[in-house]
Amino acid sequence: MLGLVPFAMRNDLARAEDGFDRLFNWMSQPIASIFSDTGFSGKSFNVDVKDNGDSYELKAELPGLAKEDVHLSYKDNYLSISANKEESKDEKDDQGNFIRRERYCGSMSRSFYIDNIDENKCNAEFKDGILTITMPKLSTPVEEISHEIPIN
Repeated sequence: MLGLVPFAMRNDLARAEDGFDRLFNWMSQPIASIFSDTGFSGKSFNVDVKDNGDSYELKAELPGLAKEDVHLSYKDNYLSISANKEESKDEKDDQGNFIRRERYCGSMSRSFYIDNIDENKCNAEFKDGILTITMPKLSTPVEEISHEIPIN
């Protein structure tokens, strides 16, 4: 037995589903292409973390961004990198009327647990879409103190 739906009707249903899929894919293309051009298509950015012995070096790829779009913070042994981008593109005719106007914004962030660093000596540089952060290690590592918690 081949199933409850006759074979000929199964092909018609498959064609209808394909049509709906094509329609929704076509409708979402302009939105997806706007964000994919800027690197904000829902993906995270690439990061390399290297242990140099006396320091850590972190390199993050942030193409298409300016230094002003990137924010760094270090709190409770977590280094956080966040980036926000807002942009608009206007096309006008000879009379100054809009032919097309597009606006988009996006943000992405990543956090890394990095302990035993001298946060006062950290250095960051942003050049050609690459963020490089150098984080010197503390000369004497901070000891973690363990506390027992009584159960009542």
